[in-house]
Amino acid sequence: RKPQASRLLFTMVDSQYYLPNDIGISALDCTEAFRLLSPREQLYAHYLSRSAWYGGLAVLLQTSPESASIFVLLQRLFRKQPPAQLGNVATAAGLSPEEYQAFLVYAAGLYANMGNYKSFGDTKFIPNLPKENLKALVWQSQAFQDSPSEMEALWDSCSTLLFSLEDKQKQLGLGDKGITTYFSGNCCLEDAELAQRFLDSKNLSAYNTRLFKKKSEGKASYEVRLASAVQKGESGETRCGRYNFEDCVFTVSRGDYDHLMKKVSENLEKAKDHAANENQKRMLEGYSRSFTFGSVEAHKEGSRFWIKDKGPIVESYIGFIESYRDPFGSRGEFEGFVAVVNKAMSERFAKLVSSAEVLLPELPWPKDFEKDRFLLPDFTSLDVLTFAGSGIPAGINIPNYDDIRQSEGFKNVSLGNVLAVAYATQKDKLTFLDEDDKDVYIKWKGPSFEVQVGLHELLGHGSGKLFVQDEKGTFNFEQDNVRNPETGEKITTWYKGNETWDSKFSTISCSYEECRAECVGLYLCLNKHVLSIFGHEGQDAEEVVYVNWLNMVRAGLLGLEFYTSESKSWRQAHMQARFVILRVLLEAGEGLVTLKESTGKDGRPDALITLDRSKIHTVGKGAIESFLCKLQVLKSTADVEGGRALYEGYSAVSDGGSHNFLCLRETVLQRKEARKMFVQANTRVKGDSVELVEYEGSAAGLICSFTERFADDAEEVEAHLLELNKRDAPCWF
Repeated sequence: RKPQASRLLFTMVDSQYYLPNDIGISALDCTEAFRLLSPREQLYAHYLSRSAWYGGLAVLLQTSPESASIFVLLQRLFRKQPPAQLGNVATAAGLSPEEYQAFLVYAAGLYANMGNYKSFGDTKFIPNLPKENLKALVWQSQAFQDSPSEMEALWDSCSTLLFSLEDKQKQLGLGDKGITTYFSGNCCLEDAELAQRFLDSKNLSAYNTRLFKKKSEGKASYEVRLASAVQKGESGETRCGRYNFEDCVFTVSRGDYDHLMKKVSENLEKAKDHAANENQKRMLEGYSRSFTFGSVEAHKEGSRFWIKDKGPIVESYIGFIESYRDPFGSRGEFEGFVAVVNKAMSERFAKLVSSAEVLLPELPWPKDFEKDRFLLPDFTSLDVLTFAGSGIPAGINIPNYDDIRQSEGFKNVSLGNVLAVAYATQKDKLTFLDEDDKDVYIKWKGPSFEVQVGLHELLGHGSGKLFVQDEKGTFNFEQDNVRNPETGEKITTWYKGNETWDSKFSTISCSYEECRAECVGLYLCLNKHVLSIFGHEGQDAEEVVYVNWLNMVRAGLLGLEFYTSESKSWRQAHMQARFVILRVLLEAGEGLVTLKESTGKDGRPDALITLDRSKIHTVGKGAIESFLCKLQVLKSTADVEGGRALYEGYSAVSDGGSHNFLCLRETVLQRKEARKMFVQANTRVKGDSVELVEYEGSAAGLICSFTERFADDAEEVEAHLLELNKRDAPCWF
């Protein structure tokens, strides 16, 4: 019996590297929102979308050595023969209907994630069909008939890595922990730390950089390459040049993704002609300068005008933004979104914003640890027209520049049409909950998640002060009077000069901050005033609280899917954060949360998680209050050592203690549901107006949306991508 059981387990666990044929794929509906825009607003949205889509292609180059080549291979196949037509070729080539569907799902997955690693979880996915069958399809395709030598060369350049599941290639990571193209293949954590010290010394941000290491004259030599359209010309704030630093040589250069950055800037300039006001024009000028010359300072300047552009009808943001996928936590992945305001939901968020100054003092840290004044941000609910990058979140709080957030403000957006589709749940796919909980969960998941997203983005990411001593030696807090509430002692650590939250807390910064924001959401959703803002009173309000907390502890268990036991590392910031919260609430005891292993009706290992609703306001609130205060104090005081000890302690996954989390991880992997993918519309200029082109919510629809997205200059774009990919190919292995 045992060998059979282990073989079954291997097959199930291995399935995490395939996307299932029945994966959920939904169209993002923005028809009504787009229709209500004026012709000028539609043109503004169109050119911003074009910028975003061209820039989003950089993510292929930021993900893995083979992603760009696979993308071009797929584009060439489907541009010549759309999915239905290629299906006839597949049948003739001997593929079964299931195998062809598996190929379509793989292609859709590559487009949706902008690479062959999942944007949520950072694991590799490969086609769920034999390599020789896919090769047979490629060889019989029209694209191959038209250009056999080119298609064969393309296949040879990526087919091995396309299917490879060597240990290092199973996930993203630095050094021997995984694959990354933010660093050349010979870099390790020490190189990343050294480069961060160099960047800090030059007051340069890592957001739009990659790091390449080589030997020169017996010394370690590093190239810090900035994303920009130009390689030469004014260097100014980009600090281009050669420097000696800590017995190494650093060269700061430009021109990463140059062809793509040129396209981004050109379309931003076109969008500027249709801007609604001066703030939008100045914003786009800053962005365009940033992508042309590689200047993060110019992007910051653009972001300042973006913050001033309050309540626009068409909202957008673009750049190297989130650092979740840099294994070191400092480099930003490119993303760009364009969205239209959803007025009804935005009204609720506006009420939350106006209550912020009343709610902030409710948070469990002394007022010295809160910003000196809360800068009322914009908080709008948007329907996404375009979201280019590796995945679409439910909410965003930006910009990520600490200095701007602390002194000038930020904006929050909740993506309404994403929320509507992403969190619809079928009862038979709802794992690890009691039958009685499933109905209430399905009914209240949407409303409770709306509350959590609002609190998480606005009062989670928007709260808390960093203690800083600037370059002139001035402190932004009273050294003699402020006390650490955990110890009662004076403050002894703080951020100095150019140090930022990301640079200081590096590898844990993203997940730690998500955990802090999630805890703020859990804590403040207990407030009756907050619930009434969202229209929940009485028993309904209690149901929202219960499902919000229940969803969090279940998400903590589901988070184990995103833990790699071999390297003892987490691959997804939010899911690590939720696991940490589950650990904190289990530790609180008194029967608040129970987690038991069991056997399912199908005879396979299962688990059951329950939450005692009568103890949320007492035991639960007390546990989150205490933990949240610790998180904030360690963050405010730049106490990296204390922060790491606390966070990594709760993040540990072991088979010891009261719960065997390593065993539970196997159960979670066997019962996981694949994350949904989204099909987005395209816009096309027709005479003086803009046409919205929509596609069906299927793998074929998603594929067609991408082949038509670059229809006007497909060959040029594909040639540029292959050229950029080839340029750095020797650096990865």
